[in-house]
Formats: sequence, structure tokens, C-alpha cells
Amino acid sequence: MNWEQLLSLKRQGDTSKRLRIEQDDTRLGFEVDYDRIIFSAAFRSLQDKTQVIPLSKTDFVHTRLTHSLEVSVVGRSLGRLVGKKIIEKYPYLKEVHGFHMNDFGAIVAAASLAHDIGNPPFGHSGEKAIGEYFSIGKGKKYQESLTPKQWQDLIDFEGNANGFSVMTSSRPGIEGGLRISYATLGAFMKYPKESLPKKPTRNIADKKYGFFQADAAFFQEAAKDMGLIPNKSGDDIGFERHPLAYLVEAADDICYTIIDFEDGINLGLVSEDFALEYLIKLVKDNIDTKKYKMLVTKEDRISYLRALAISSLINDAVKVFITNEEAILQGKFPFALMDKSKYKAQMDDIIKISIDKIYQSREVIEKELVGYQIIQTLLDKFITAYDNKFNGTASNYDKLILKLLPEKHNLEKENLYDRLLHICHYVSLLTDGNALEIYKTINGSKKS
Repeated sequence: MNWEQLLSLKRQGDTSKRLRIEQDDTRLGFEVDYDRIIFSAAFRSLQDKTQVIPLSKTDFVHTRLTHSLEVSVVGRSLGRLVGKKIIEKYPYLKEVHGFHMNDFGAIVAAASLAHDIGNPPFGHSGEKAIGEYFSIGKGKKYQESLTPKQWQDLIDFEGNANGFSVMTSSRPGIEGGLRISYATLGAFMKYPKESLPKKPTRNIADKKYGFFQADAAFFQEAAKDMGLIPNKSGDDIGFERHPLAYLVEAADDICYTIIDFEDGINLGLVSEDFALEYLIKLVKDNIDTKKYKMLVTKEDRISYLRALAISSLINDAVKVFITNEEAILQGKFPFALMDKSKYKAQMDDIIKISIDKIYQSREVIEKELVGYQIIQTLLDKFITAYDNKFNGTASNYDKLILKLLPEKHNLEKENLYDRLLHICHYVSLLTDGNALEIYKTINGSKKS
């Protein structure tokens, strides 16, 4: 892979390349990506989607939106620091093509902003609820009518693949979705493969999948344009990662490790003394002890340590990336950056505590159970009504259910896979609160 191809400004539907040297620096294409994502309805819905604690109204707790904004800030820093090193190493990128270090930051910031845009309501249990509706629930009856790869898309419903679909899928009058640049789509794609074969290697790029069968043709087009390296044979589709995807992943890893931990501390799920023991290990080289002792409140002390910890992890991630940059360009770095961090043991310790004290707390478990019931009920009601309408067997009840669909989702889909995926897509874009309201309406418990 080479950087001038990887930094492609091309967008879906373009018939020719967009050259960086011809870009208007007051509105650079990569920055347009950021703007399009942040003004999209799918991104706005993240303000009422769970990060860790579903349906919580606690001030301390992050939503998907605040988490995404924070990941974007970290991603921008990672991108700029790496970009500075890359431009120094390959000066022709600036001298001939006009690229700047801030371009790297803009790409990673935009991709990081979008990294959760396809995640369903109610946290990670939302993905599992959709998948289990098909694998062990009422949706299992559709298996025989689908190809193995289409079926795998549904039973392993993946927020990353759904996010790619959100940004790229066309609908009447809206060709190419948000029309994001290929470089940003490449950086967004942490798992550039289809759903089967499942985990064919231990390469981090094969851990999950990144696009549905419905979006496979366009992803291959973009991957070819960027010069991504194919790593599957026969009819299977898969590529080595775009190098900047490693930075998006690192930004997410850093934020959820440190900030979810901070949420747990502020909620009282993790004691401050216990937290200090773990955070100090990340910041001991650059902590200002005098400043720290002047901080009066627990929130201020934890905030200070969080900022230092994130800074330490950013600098280390950049070091790992630059050290392995040539291997990454050759598709020979099958690890997450933070797996090779000198702080990996400390991060693993914090994640272990978060799993025990936060992710498996009673509040999280109770709310995820509610989420399961809501998502699976909505899927069943809307899929049944949508499919019955296509088959000409819709009851009056089905017609009433379909009237709840927003206009942009009330589309005709010719084949079963597209219909099933369409309803999954609709449900996945609901906020926690909106999903709950529709559920109450359907089961008759909504108060007028």
C-alpha cells in the first residue's frame, strides 16, 4: 500500500480522482466528511444511545454521542502526530501531492466520530438481541431462504457493518448516502471483510466483519481505489486494514478503557482509592504531584489523572504505529496498536475491573434485559408486517404497524434479505428512548 492512494479524496459516484493539491484548504474534503457525519440524523441519535449504562439519566454517564466526540478528539491527535512523522518520512506527499499532517488528523477524526454510528440502542446487548432474534428466536424461520453469508450477516449483526451501510447506502434521491471520502471510509473500516468465513485467522482485521452482503460491491470498489491488499481467496472478500484504521481503533480503545473507568468511579461502582492504584501506573512519569494535591474533589482528581492517562496512551500508540509503519503498509501487522503498547498490562487490569464492577453491575444487567425484550419485539412486529405487505397478506394490524415507520424507511424491497436487513437497519437507528416509546405503543402500555 502507498500513502498517496490511501489518502483518496474520491467519493461514491465520482468518475475521476480528486487531487489534494487542487483542494480548497478552507473546506478540505476530509473536513467535509466530519461535517456530513456530525449533521446526520444517525449521528444525532447517538445522544440517546447507551455507552455503558442503558437508559441511565445520571449526569456522570457517557452516551454514545459524548463517547464518539471524545474518541474523535483523541483520533485527531493521533492522526496529526502520525501525519507529522509520515510527512517527514515521505516529503513528496507534501511537495508533490499537497498533503499536510492535519489531513491525517481530519481523516482519523471523521472516522472516529462515525465509529459507533451503526450501533443499535441499549449498548452492545443491542447487537446480540438482533442476532439472537434470527439465530434462536422467531426469525430463525428465514434461514432456509437466505445464502449462508446473508444469514451470517443477520445472526452476527454487526454495528461496524451497519455503520458502513449508514454512511454509504443509497435511497431514492440520496445516492451514495453521506458520500464520505474513500480515505475516511477506509479508516472507519476496522474489519475489512464479509461475515463469512468467521474469524478465519488471528489477524485483528478478521476479528469481526465490516460490511453486509448488500454493501460488498461498493466496498470492493473503494478498497481497490485505495490499494488495500486482498487477503482472501475464491469467492470470499477480505482485505488488510487501511493503516489509519489502526489509529481509529486505538482512539476507541483508549477512550473506553479510561473513560468508562472514570464513569464507574464517579458512579461509585469503583472506589477512588482502588482507581488511583490503577491510574497512577499510567501517569507516574508525568504527574505533577503538587498540582494533584491541590485538587479538592474526587471528580477533579480523577479528571486530572484521566487527562494524563489519555496523553500517555496517545504518545505510546503513535510510537507503536511509526515503529511498525512499513509492516502496516505491507499488510503484515496483525495486531491492534494497544496490544503492543508498553501499557498493555495496565490497560488490561483496568478493563478487568470495569468488566467486574461496571459492565456486569446490576443496573447494566437489568437495563440490557429490558433492551432485549424491546428490540426483539420491534423486530418481530415490523418484519412480520413488512414481509406480509410484500407478499400481499398484510392484516389491518400489519398496516397499522407499518404506519409507525418513518417515511424514509417505508420503501419497497424486492428480496427477503433486503427486507430483513432494512428492518434491522431501522431498529438499529432508533434511540433508546424512541425504541422504548414505540414498544409501549405496540404493547398498549403507553400512557396518553
